[in-house]
Amino acid sequence: MPNRLAAESSPYLLQHQNNPVDWYPWGEEALQRSKAEEKPIFLSIGYSACHWCHVMEHESFENVGIANELNRLFVCIKVDREERPDLDQIYMNAVQLMTGRGGWPMSVFLTPDLSPFYGGTYWPPTARMGMPGFLDVVRAVADAWQNRRHLAVQQASEMTEHLKQIGADESASDPLELDLLDHDCQQLQRAFDPQFGGFGRAPKFPHSLDLQVLLRAWSRNQDPALLHIVTHTLDQMARGGIYDHLAGGFARYSVDERWLVPHFEKMLYDNALLTSAYLEVFQATANPQFAMVARETCDYILGWMTDEAGGFHSTEDADSEGEEGKFYVWKPDEITAILGQERGRVFCAAYDVTPRGNFEHGHSILNLPRPLSQVAAELGQEETILAVELAKCRQELLQVRERRIRPGKDDKILVSWNALMIDSLAKAAGVLHEPRYLQAAEKASTFLHEQLRAADGRLLHCWRHGKAKLAAYLDDYAYLANAWISLYEANFDARWLERASELCETLLQHFADAEGGGFYFTADDHEQLIFRNKDLHDSSVPSGNAMAATALVRLGKLTGNQTYLNAAEGALRAAMGVMQRTPTAAGQLFIALDLLLVPTSELVVIGDASSEPTASLLREFQQRFIPRRVLAAHQPGQVVPAVLQPLLAGKTDAVDGQPRVFVCQDFACQAPAVGEVAIRQLWQRLG
Repeated sequence: MPNRLAAESSPYLLQHQNNPVDWYPWGEEALQRSKAEEKPIFLSIGYSACHWCHVMEHESFENVGIANELNRLFVCIKVDREERPDLDQIYMNAVQLMTGRGGWPMSVFLTPDLSPFYGGTYWPPTARMGMPGFLDVVRAVADAWQNRRHLAVQQASEMTEHLKQIGADESASDPLELDLLDHDCQQLQRAFDPQFGGFGRAPKFPHSLDLQVLLRAWSRNQDPALLHIVTHTLDQMARGGIYDHLAGGFARYSVDERWLVPHFEKMLYDNALLTSAYLEVFQATANPQFAMVARETCDYILGWMTDEAGGFHSTEDADSEGEEGKFYVWKPDEITAILGQERGRVFCAAYDVTPRGNFEHGHSILNLPRPLSQVAAELGQEETILAVELAKCRQELLQVRERRIRPGKDDKILVSWNALMIDSLAKAAGVLHEPRYLQAAEKASTFLHEQLRAADGRLLHCWRHGKAKLAAYLDDYAYLANAWISLYEANFDARWLERASELCETLLQHFADAEGGGFYFTADDHEQLIFRNKDLHDSSVPSGNAMAATALVRLGKLTGNQTYLNAAEGALRAAMGVMQRTPTAAGQLFIALDLLLVPTSELVVIGDASSEPTASLLREFQQRFIPRRVLAAHQPGQVVPAVLQPLLAGKTDAVDGQPRVFVCQDFACQAPAVGEVAIRQLWQRLG
């Protein structure tokens, strides 16, 4: 018989609906039973694309003997971390304090008042390789609860107090200065891997935000070493196995230092953040390879991760047919059977497909260990001809790969992750001159605005198969406000700026910490947990406070609303300790800091943005890397939107039908550049 999870919408929870474990979703029924029976809670948190979550399910949660012990001794609750990041943050911090590390599946034992007293991540069913067996853990924890409860309760109480302190003392009285950003860049330079790119050793994560910080520092001081870190890292990643060379898009991370063997799951947020990084480095260098990677990643999202309703799906699994990576890997005879002997030989030589293989069981992960110029020289071919031929080969292999059984997909739509993708698509539309990306960003934005709001107009967090649910978190509001500002700067439809302002007003009303500065992760009327967490550190996604600060600075510069700028400064001050002590976990904070402290241009284009020559001038502008600017455009004769009246005041008249551009700082403006020649010269000076 299915358990209670059968009534849920989360694909992760539905994966466990037939477990013999008597799972509850998080909610009053489970919490009240725990209190009534004085039984501790076994809380298991994971997500649908998590490989080790699948392993623990098969080994332990499908094991009748283990399930019987869990059911007898605990109230068992299963949580999708993507639906409930509020719970995940609190209890992940607890596990990290207890064990020194974190990850998923996360396994935490709670008192009936929800305080954690023991936890870990993956445990095998029986002891092996220095890890205790899960059944032994279950029995030991139950014994402690039954026979030494006072100690468990005391430990839980102390742990909860420790958790409350996380983020509480991160503010500092020091002034906000760019020295913080320079210190971060020094740290990143020390951690840089000069051979393979990236930071540190295996496993290697993309760190796209850190790369964007380095680009901003380079734009200020023109230090070529900083630009090299960015270009070398992104080049190595794009050539590595972490990148899908047939369909585009990036896997979650690389298990080795060479970017060769990925953990094959694909996450929407990684691909959104990396798209932004590749777009910016293309703007900075004009290297078409970076543009190609950004384009292919966007096309992957539009082709495989977009819902008919307009939003973007969350993840693709690492596993298919029970094997990690099976969908993606190849053997030489498979390739030659498709491409023919000679073409197959050339492709295998370029993409490191060998009889021995570079992965498990003689399979190979496609990657480019050598530059294409070197491969062409070895094969005695022209590089341009080889590139065209390999592109044809990739398309033929992709068509065959699409007949394989695809990895499972988590098709729920999360506001925060969708916002990251909308932001990148809106930017990509201008940088790559691709209208499809703007249309996708607009459609997704309209979907979120219409389908993921409660009756009172507040945001909801997630949607699946026609049903939206769960009150939105700080990430949802902050990411979406930032995305809609980017969407306005791509299509100049002031509705998106007005909607971004509405989101920021909700942030200030329901999430702000009036005393300590910054924002709580949950609203003031959210379900009461053991405490309200304040999200200050970047994790796999930007911290909510950092993105709120970014959106508020941009919106403050566009609208002239000083309240927004003050709130952004307050959020950055609240996170000063993070920027000082753990700068490599503060990439988005530094992006916001750079935008706040370095002079930022308010650019006003007067002309019809949908027709020549204004449209042509805007296309040229959008290809330039100008990280410290906001952009508004207005067609003469049109009504000025209220949200833009302070910025556009006195600038809206046409002059002989020619486009004009005003460059302002703090709403003090220079004389406008008028006409195509003058505006092109202005673009040159700006970027």
